[in-house]
Amino acid sequence: MSNSSSIIQFLLLPFADTWELQLLHFWPFLGIYLAALLGNGLIIITIACDHRLHTPMYFFLLNLSLTDFGCISTTVPKSMANSLWDTRAISYTGCVAQLFFFEFLISTEYYLLTVMAYDRYVAICHPLHYGTLLGSRACVHMAAAAWASGFLCAVLHTANTFSLPLCHGNAVDQFFCELPQILKLSCSDAYLRENGVTVLGTCLFLGCFVFIVVSYVQIFRAVLRIPSQQGRHKAFSTCLPHLAVVSLFLSTAMFAYLKPPSISSLFFDLLLAFLYSVFPPAVNPLIYSMRNQELKNAAWKLMTGCF
Repeated sequence: MSNSSSIIQFLLLPFADTWELQLLHFWPFLGIYLAALLGNGLIIITIACDHRLHTPMYFFLLNLSLTDFGCISTTVPKSMANSLWDTRAISYTGCVAQLFFFEFLISTEYYLLTVMAYDRYVAICHPLHYGTLLGSRACVHMAAAAWASGFLCAVLHTANTFSLPLCHGNAVDQFFCELPQILKLSCSDAYLRENGVTVLGTCLFLGCFVFIVVSYVQIFRAVLRIPSQQGRHKAFSTCLPHLAVVSLFLSTAMFAYLKPPSISSLFFDLLLAFLYSVFPPAVNPLIYSMRNQELKNAAWKLMTGCF
């Protein structure tokens, strides 16, 4: 039996048994990571540099890209380094830091998506009050609340998780220090101490989920009342990217954290973790820019030096 005081490192799940096969994992992850950095970095710089994009919608998109940028940088580089150097180890401190920053950024992203749902609701259902309800000060306060809420959730989960005695070794069945996998290493009786934090997190999650659903019900009702087809298409086009990102994030993350243990397996858990922690940061820039001509034009001008 081991406990947290005697553990100096954790062993992450390898993608293959041999170094040659590990390298096959390294190169796709490198490509995905560079694509995510390029896409999110371009969105951040474009919005920050183009004054025409200094609106509430793009302000929240900038914050979302920051969380995506940080989220993928928290997990993927360590996994790539382990594959390259043919090791599984991550230090105890490194695992604590990785879990904290991942929970911080993934929670903040969810709260930002909730705020962005409110932004779309006001823009479509109450356009005449948009400037009043979503002024610059209100936007800063909502973004700050999302970041602060994510930080608080991360502190509670990390402090509570690593205060538990670990009775089941130090082998983590995931390619990064994921909260459910670390909890599996804890003693069964001590695991109950995490329940209070889990209940609080679940209440916040469900509250945000209900808010997003209600917001989009009102949005769709308002859009369907628009008489012209062109007006409906324009309204839908401003909401579809956010709706796609929310659906991708919730469907994968919710299933990863709430799935019953009976359907758990190493491959399935690994696939789910990839789908909610690596895939969204890489594809979110494509989703938001694909149908957004204003953002694409600003990015193109930035790249060609026409500002």
